[in-house]
Amino acid sequence: MRLILPLLLLACMCAPLSSRASTASVEALLKQAQAIRSSDPPRFKRLLAELNGQAGQATLRQRQEMQYLQAYDLAYSGKYDEGSRLAQQVIAETSDVNLKFQAGTLVVNTYSLNGRFNEGLRQLGQTLALIDQVDDPNLRQQGLIVAATLYNQLGQYALGSHYADLVLNNRPLAGRVACFASYTKFDSLLHLGTLPDDDAPMESAALQCLSQGEVMMANLIRGTLAKKWIAQGQGDRALAMLQSHLEQINSTHYSRLIIEIRALMAEIQLGKDDLQAAERNAMIAINQSPSLVNSPPLVSAYATLYKVAEKRRDFSTALAFYKHYAAAEQGYLNEVKTRELAYQIVRNENQQKNQQIELLNRQNSLLQLQQRVDQQKAESSRQLMLLFAIFALVIAYWGYKTRRLHVSLRRMAQTDALTGICNRHHFTAQAEKTLLHCAKVGEQVSLIMFDLDHFKVINDTYGHVTGDWVLKEVAKTCSELCRRMDYFGRLGGEEFAILLQGCDAKAATRIAEDCRVRISRIASAPSGHAFKITASFGVSCAMSSGYDLDKLISNADQMLYRAKREGRNRVRAYTHDVPIETREPAPWHGPSPPVDPNLSASMGTAKA
Repeated sequence: MRLILPLLLLACMCAPLSSRASTASVEALLKQAQAIRSSDPPRFKRLLAELNGQAGQATLRQRQEMQYLQAYDLAYSGKYDEGSRLAQQVIAETSDVNLKFQAGTLVVNTYSLNGRFNEGLRQLGQTLALIDQVDDPNLRQQGLIVAATLYNQLGQYALGSHYADLVLNNRPLAGRVACFASYTKFDSLLHLGTLPDDDAPMESAALQCLSQGEVMMANLIRGTLAKKWIAQGQGDRALAMLQSHLEQINSTHYSRLIIEIRALMAEIQLGKDDLQAAERNAMIAINQSPSLVNSPPLVSAYATLYKVAEKRRDFSTALAFYKHYAAAEQGYLNEVKTRELAYQIVRNENQQKNQQIELLNRQNSLLQLQQRVDQQKAESSRQLMLLFAIFALVIAYWGYKTRRLHVSLRRMAQTDALTGICNRHHFTAQAEKTLLHCAKVGEQVSLIMFDLDHFKVINDTYGHVTGDWVLKEVAKTCSELCRRMDYFGRLGGEEFAILLQGCDAKAATRIAEDCRVRISRIASAPSGHAFKITASFGVSCAMSSGYDLDKLISNADQMLYRAKREGRNRVRAYTHDVPIETREPAPWHGPSPPVDPNLSASMGTAKA
């Protein structure tokens, strides 16, 4: 589980911006408001209201700072779009670099909290470009912490740790800045698996945050420490610490923190079989903020609730909570993929910009050289450069078209045209290459084969268009479970295979079971017909079948047909003691495939 740091609060670490006040009272109020935004939100709102009443006495610079504070208040209240628009207006209108930089960090925060990671990364680049012009060291450190936090959110923890170190290694370091930077650093190390064995640095950082009035940050650090202890098997110790600070945690009224701590406590209590306490804390986590449907703490809370119901043998309640858990987990995984994609897109954009800058620099150098040559032969030099440019463009265009053609032909030769996965030839070639490598290094490798049940009946009853739709849906569903190192191919007709590098028979059987369940959940409604889609699976592994592809396929195929003989829609794994049988499965005698959409989900031997 991971608690996402509230980026908005990072903006409060800077010292008040320097400006020439028109009146001492307005300037004093601005300084107070800047200083207490995160530590005392109610008082901050009162100060903001008082500032608005004295706007007529303020200078242009002070009014712009008041506008920034209003943007911060809107964003802190959850009105991210409004806060972002107001902060962008400050960036466009102010000439003060410090205020422009501070407003830029707020825009980065609001974009991140609103899931607009592409725009957040772009704004971060524009904001950090001003850092050398910022004369306030605390404000510069704030920008670095915003960068560290954003990269942590995107799963780029090494970058997050790097930016946090830039702050922590800089002196002098204000106490509140050190508080935020320390949490960001510990959050990075937690996910990198490199937290120090000694607990003293984290405990000391939590106490430092408390001394600065940052109760929320102190308890975020304690939550990180609790996760470390849980991973080390010290769940009782973690639970005792969290319970001892629970009143302090609740006093922050910060939903993310409360959900995180309650979900952690529920997880530990479930492991101690304290079902009542686990259920209570999990429900508190869920009810604290129903809108955070995709957060890791809520995924954990739903998992705890369905496991509690299972232990009580209340299977209907367990199923209901499991559905919530599955939906929250899938939503979180999709969000992680979105963040990773955003990072990759912006990184590629930056690389292209750098390449363009480099190209422009080279062109500039070439032009300078050309100017010297032009003193002697201006006209001939211009013609030569023109010919050179045309030649370069032709060569570049030819190379580009050739590469595109090569990629297209290679993809056509390797891909099944209907499903988009490996065709039989490419799958066989890659599988043999993988098996040869695994045999040399002694690595585990397994093969899954599966065949769609009663596919011919579906084809004959509803037509080949529907059959093709089924094949594509099955391929798409199972592709989501494959890793980059796996090979998933269509061997022919409705028969598929997956080669799993680094997986033993047990892991491969579990993946096959996941595929079976997901296939059985494919809704046929988009095809325009009602029928049930199931598949029978056979699993073999190098441990029992060796590293020969033909042997792996033969044994997996034997298990596939055994699954069909035993009733279909199930997984069977090959072991040395399985007798070799070649009987065909019993044919389908019905006039049409199953069409009841309420067909029992318990079909097969494994639970969904």
